[in-house]
Amino acid sequence: MKKLIIGIIITCWSVKGVLAQDLPPASPERMQARIVALSEFGKNADGGVDRVAYSKADIDGRAYIMDLMRGQGLTNLRIDVGGNIIGRRPGTEPDAKPIMIGSHTDSVPGGGNYDGDVGVIANLEVIDLLNAANIQTRSPIDVVVFSNEEGGLVGSLAMTGKLKPETLDVMSHSGLTIRDGIRAIGGDPDNITRDIIKPGVLKAFVELHIEQGAFLDEDDIDIGVVQGIVGINWWDITIDGVANHGGTTPMNRRQDAMVAAAHLTLAINKIANDLPGRQVATVGRIEAFPGAPNVIPGKVIMSLEVRDLEQSKMDQVFTLVEKEASKIADETGTKIGFEFIDVASHPAPTDERMRTLIADAAKEAGYSYKLMPSGAGHDAQDMVSVAPTGMIFVPSKGGVSHSPKEHTSRDEMAKGADVLLRTLLKIDAL
Repeated sequence: MKKLIIGIIITCWSVKGVLAQDLPPASPERMQARIVALSEFGKNADGGVDRVAYSKADIDGRAYIMDLMRGQGLTNLRIDVGGNIIGRRPGTEPDAKPIMIGSHTDSVPGGGNYDGDVGVIANLEVIDLLNAANIQTRSPIDVVVFSNEEGGLVGSLAMTGKLKPETLDVMSHSGLTIRDGIRAIGGDPDNITRDIIKPGVLKAFVELHIEQGAFLDEDDIDIGVVQGIVGINWWDITIDGVANHGGTTPMNRRQDAMVAAAHLTLAINKIANDLPGRQVATVGRIEAFPGAPNVIPGKVIMSLEVRDLEQSKMDQVFTLVEKEASKIADETGTKIGFEFIDVASHPAPTDERMRTLIADAAKEAGYSYKLMPSGAGHDAQDMVSVAPTGMIFVPSKGGVSHSPKEHTSRDEMAKGADVLLRTLLKIDAL
């Protein structure tokens, strides 16, 4: 009996040693080969892809990924009602909550070969590593390829029960409505609430993604531990001046709405720059009326978008913008009004424990890392409402994204997969 107990202890130590130190490294060559193969679906002349959701290229790319998932022995491989691809690597404890990992393969028009794709390929790499090392997790691992991330996080919204019915009638870049697009990729929009994952069902959700910014690349850091996905607030700003003849109205008698808009645009930029933090504010659309070359603009309508990880910081930015707008209106003889349009997304902080596990995994693998917010939207921001969520960033060369020029090296991808594997095993051990 004593010998048996000693044997069990030695076996447990051996498994712990494998998890901590001797995990098989991710294969940069295999990951790059799969990125290249996936890039053939929707390949364009600029070296990027036009693999917009619901297009033939999207359907073909998804079929390629599903073939890889079948080859890995993932079970219950299916497409849910929202068009998300889901496959499971079973765990040793049938009643254990699943750990979900996911990203997307659809692109923007004229997109690149790494946004979303790196996360999907990293997920498959992790499954290959677990299979090769014959490592059995207690929890099942669900691998997800979300549908239509680029068109509004459609797949993850459907999965979390937040997809609005009217969204189904929105026209996508493929020329199909989202309703018809979901149907085209094998989903069931008529029963869109059937596969909702309720809070508490999953043990955790983790997404790996390229940063899409330049911070990791410029600082030569391997891994970003994402603190959360920023919230986005939108306003329309209307500036009313006086339209008048551009040739006969002296400069000192003008109430030029465009001049006021120019001052306000510069003020918005200065406010966002001067405040401490990582907040951003953007004027991305501006239109002058009546829009004739020889008429002083009597009205301007411009947009304002503010992003930050904290709602209080977004509120602070807007308060300062309103205050500055009042001064500019007085100086230019115009009236400036704000109309709140929408909360495009609420701030979505990641789970603090998940951040710690990811950071520990990076340290364990010998990789540098930093805590950072995500300025772009991701499926993870929807998943925070149903599961403890973590997110891993790998560098983007020069911060370029949504472009054929976006690039993440094979070694950078492999480091991300290494950290993802170690993170999953840490979650499984909880």
